[in-house]
Amino acid sequence: MTSERTTRRFPVALGRLASASASASAKETARGGVATRASATALIRPQRHVAAAHADAARSRPAVGLGLDSADVRARMVERLRREGAGDARVLAAFAEVPRHLFVDAGLATQAYEDTSLPIGHGQTISKPSVVARMLELLFGGANAQEKGHLGAVLEIGTGCGYQAALLCRLGRRVISVERLRPLHDKARTLLATMRETRLRLVYGDGVIGHAPGAPYDSIVAAAGGSEIPQAWLDQLAVGGRLVSPVQQPGGRGQVLVVVDRRAEGFARAVHGAVKFVPLKSGLAR
Repeated sequence: MTSERTTRRFPVALGRLASASASASAKETARGGVATRASATALIRPQRHVAAAHADAARSRPAVGLGLDSADVRARMVERLRREGAGDARVLAAFAEVPRHLFVDAGLATQAYEDTSLPIGHGQTISKPSVVARMLELLFGGANAQEKGHLGAVLEIGTGCGYQAALLCRLGRRVISVERLRPLHDKARTLLATMRETRLRLVYGDGVIGHAPGAPYDSIVAAAGGSEIPQAWLDQLAVGGRLVSPVQQPGGRGQVLVVVDRRAEGFARAVHGAVKFVPLKSGLAR
């Protein structure tokens, strides 16, 4: 024989759950029990983790409905870069094509096309468009790039969120991008998957040692700077290739952008102004 009374099941509104828990607690206390307000709170504590998960999802969700998907928004950024001195049509065309707002947190998306660096988590940043443009233009000054008309085989040190890797795919023929921070590597893989970049390979690894299996490279670009350029990068640079990287000056005097060309007779080095990048670190981090 079944009972006419039915057992109430979830979902139950959180407000009703909390009030019911508090009421039960009061009754227990009145009967001499040991239930307290804290026990009622503990009953619904897991919901706080759900709320945090929703907040994280909102931050990682691509920004939409802000007018940022318009080509006009990117065109205005390109025009500003041109006014500030960027002149390589290939580089500017890449900036006009890749939507930068998709690579930043939704809460910062409205700043995506300003000439500013933005945090991407884990102590890292997405670099200023003007600085990225300058480095890409410098890469085109390499002997191999000048001869081929493109950046050829490219090694990127520091994938970050993947924005520069997307630009490089439009400028080179084969791109390998190395990231030592697993969360950023995974994030970039997710973001770039939607773009179906067939020329790109993302590597979770120690950027300080480069990526020997893909060497030699016509172009190497780094998004972090140490006290010197790692020997592994120089070894993996093709003859006729060019490397562009920030380097920390002695005595804590900040970083400068260094360009290294590999010639048959050796390496030639030049300095191209002050920059500010995150420090170059070795090893893997999960």
